[in-house]
Amino acid sequence: MSYMALYRKFRPDEFEDVKGQDAIVKTLRNQIKAERIGHAYLFCGTRGTGKTSVAKIFAKAVNCEHPSDGSPCGECAMCKAIASGASMNVIEIDAASNNGVDNIREIREEVAYRPTEGRYKVYIIDEVHMLSIGAFNALLKTLEEPPEYVIFILATTEAHKIPITILSRCQRYDFKRISIETISERLTELIGKEQLDVEEKAVRYIAKMADGSMRDSLSLLDQCAAFYIGERLTYDHVLEVLGAVDTEVFSRLLRQLLSMDVHRVIETVEELVMQGRELSQMAADFTWYLRNLLLVQGSDHMEDILDVSTENLAQLKEEAQMIDSGTLIRYIRIFSELTSQLKYATQKRVLLEVTLIKLCRPQMDTSQDALLDRIRAVEKQLEEGIALKPAQTKRRDADPGEGGQQAEKKPELPKALDEDVKAVAKEFRSIVSGASAMLKVYLKKARLSAGEGNRLLIVMPDEMSAGVVGTQEHKTEIESLIQDKIGKKVEIEVRQMEEGRRFEDHFVDIENLEDIIHMEITVEDES
Repeated sequence: MSYMALYRKFRPDEFEDVKGQDAIVKTLRNQIKAERIGHAYLFCGTRGTGKTSVAKIFAKAVNCEHPSDGSPCGECAMCKAIASGASMNVIEIDAASNNGVDNIREIREEVAYRPTEGRYKVYIIDEVHMLSIGAFNALLKTLEEPPEYVIFILATTEAHKIPITILSRCQRYDFKRISIETISERLTELIGKEQLDVEEKAVRYIAKMADGSMRDSLSLLDQCAAFYIGERLTYDHVLEVLGAVDTEVFSRLLRQLLSMDVHRVIETVEELVMQGRELSQMAADFTWYLRNLLLVQGSDHMEDILDVSTENLAQLKEEAQMIDSGTLIRYIRIFSELTSQLKYATQKRVLLEVTLIKLCRPQMDTSQDALLDRIRAVEKQLEEGIALKPAQTKRRDADPGEGGQQAEKKPELPKALDEDVKAVAKEFRSIVSGASAMLKVYLKKARLSAGEGNRLLIVMPDEMSAGVVGTQEHKTEIESLIQDKIGKKVEIEVRQMEEGRRFEDHFVDIENLEDIIHMEITVEDES
């Protein structure tokens, strides 16, 4: 006999075998026991949750000669005929390929004839949302007042596409996604029957990858077991077959993003590509990993919700302290969008690398969402620049000489004239090239003007940048750089652009200041 796929081999034959839909099963069994059977049912839910299987079991139960507690016996002639597909009482129709008005007219003609055996004629219409509008209209009257011996069971994954006139004539049952725990228990049971050797961690990962679908979990198990016939199926084997990525890689990637290490991030992508990992799946799984981090940040009692080991939970708690919730939510949004884009992208690796580089270089992203990352980058540059400032201050102000004697004070420098200020503005790029890293970043956005009293006026575009550049520490640093260059003292004044006045459509890069300075310098009226 040819091999039969696991999802077909272990399709439920009675209500007891249906997992994860207890409320629906109990309701249907009670209807059968009380003989309060409806004439039209609508089974809704995602793929692989048991809609068609429950419909077939229900069809057997209503026609069974010896039902047991509302469930078919499986031994009588009717149960065997329906199970083998030989019964004329159960008609399965695929609405995806039989969606025309003529197909429904055939049903309307057939319902006029009573079943040759058994009590009910059951029509199971799968993917009913695929019917045309004309077909729905043709079905409407029959669905509203069918003969007492006819039952319609409509199954769909997209209930919102069904006309309200059809919905109002059916008993609706929503099949929910099956939990990871339930799928794992069912897989463990079937693995024992098939005498397979599968690691428990691998079983739980397959259950998680099934995304609430029992059928998908059996198909994934079938695929992995076929690759390692005669061997123990481990967690690493499952990752290899499915092209998935271990959570350890996600942890490493997140830490690299937070440290903004482009080189290591690209190395990680190269490693995943060389291992043959599916990048679309990787982006989806990383989004899920970030979601777990967000849940850990939200509460200290997430052990029951997060399906992770104790070690991974401890790691998540550690990483949750390393990233703020605003940045984390932005990452989730970015990778959710990236997951959709990668499904249809021809250059998946390029798209992934560009996204990761933009996260490591927030200055490349001009959106407001990237502001937190840009501030974090500035803070990092500030930390690196602070180490130089005590040495600079000590060198310029009061280096103690040998024997503890204070070095001679520098002679008083003459004040700069208006021509000197203009010269400083012209050479400003080269003058500030020796400034600290953070100060240079902010000065790229500055505009220069000659202020009253032969002062150099530095105008910043917003309050934050003006506050940073305008600190006494930074003003002193700029003045010192100018003194070293021209040998004269130039007073610095930093302002924020006045409200209602236009700064410029684009900030001026310090590299372009020489071109701009050839224009006549505006002397602002401070009166």
